[in-house]
Amino acid sequence: MSIDFRTLSLQDALDLAISIEEEAKDRYDDFVQQVGTARYEGDAADMFKLMAGYEAKHRDELASRRHALFGDAPRKITQALLDDVEAPDRGKPRPFMSGRQAMEVALASEEKARDFFDGALGMVTDPRVKDLFLVLRDEEEQHIRLVKSRLARLPPGPSVEEDEADAPGSDPG
Repeated sequence: MSIDFRTLSLQDALDLAISIEEEAKDRYDDFVQQVGTARYEGDAADMFKLMAGYEAKHRDELASRRHALFGDAPRKITQALLDDVEAPDRGKPRPFMSGRQAMEVALASEEKARDFFDGALGMVTDPRVKDLFLVLRDEEEQHIRLVKSRLARLPPGPSVEEDEADAPGSDPG
């Protein structure tokens, strides 16, 4: 990523946060297509669709805040400057994933986003950006708790790492 956090303005920081949420939402939408239409409530497609909805809601909240502060000023930071800040790992979805496995992918993504904002805090110099990043980091913590609570309600099963039977390139026999 080629963003200099030391010179980031509040507008740029909001653009960055919006782009992060857009990237995650788009990736979850892609995952829904990859794992197929939801077959039952709580399956992988259903979980990925749920996460896409959360990311869209968070993006919309940030966009509303940005618009209130900066109107229709053009965005300087877009998804093109990002790669996997919060978006789940492209290689994780596969056919026959369980809802539990999908939520484990989501949990790792939320933890990655929290760590991103936590790490960026040490580089940010603008106090308003620092305040925003503190809020965003704390929101990612809330998302982690949400995903963990969803995980706790799902039936037990193998984790993403344990179940490599249908992973690309695996030999079932």
